[in-house]
Amino acid sequence: MSITKSIITLFLTILLSPCTRAQTWNESNAKLIGGPCEGCEAIFEYGNKELHSIDTLPDFKGEGTRIKISGTVYQNDGKTPARDVILYVYHTNQNGIYENKYDKKNWAKRHGYIRGWVKTGKDGRYTFYTLKPGTYPDGSISAHIHPIILEPNGKYYWLGSYHFEGDPLLTEKEISPHSQRGGSSGLLSIHKEGNLWVGKRDIILGKNVPNYE
Repeated sequence: MSITKSIITLFLTILLSPCTRAQTWNESNAKLIGGPCEGCEAIFEYGNKELHSIDTLPDFKGEGTRIKISGTVYQNDGKTPARDVILYVYHTNQNGIYENKYDKKNWAKRHGYIRGWVKTGKDGRYTFYTLKPGTYPDGSISAHIHPIILEPNGKYYWLGSYHFEGDPLLTEKEISPHSQRGGSSGLLSIHKEGNLWVGKRDIILGKNVPNYE
């Protein structure tokens, strides 16, 4: 076989291999489950950005309480790490506002510029760094971070927000929700490690999500 034919064969093998082809999901070929979700489609707005299991949100270098949130995403059995799951998170700035700092379009206009995406590896792990968000200006709602999940099969859905233990604005529903979507209430117990406050939340795909099959 000539060198040229060998190169062509190698290229076609890589191109057609199911292990190397990237899955691309958008609103037209994915499926929203678990009930209505205004803004869940924002999970597709990462565009051509290459996603990793670790991300740092744009506010992290600003003034505030620096936090690190991590965990493992498991398959529905609660034991097997889930690979290639995308987690989209967003939250308010230190003043409790979803700030559209850079005049962004689409859902960034509503969710603000403090948002990011992580994608799990074979170990199912994810980590993101950010500042602890502020409460809403009217003091009506506790500090929180919104998460949305996109599975490799195209299913996407919302999970209960990340909240922080000790927040005086926490409600009973936030502390002990009736249905813990993803297998967790999302209430974080954070502790100090160096210059960071660290919290952990594991996620079980489809756990307590209506119409999950």
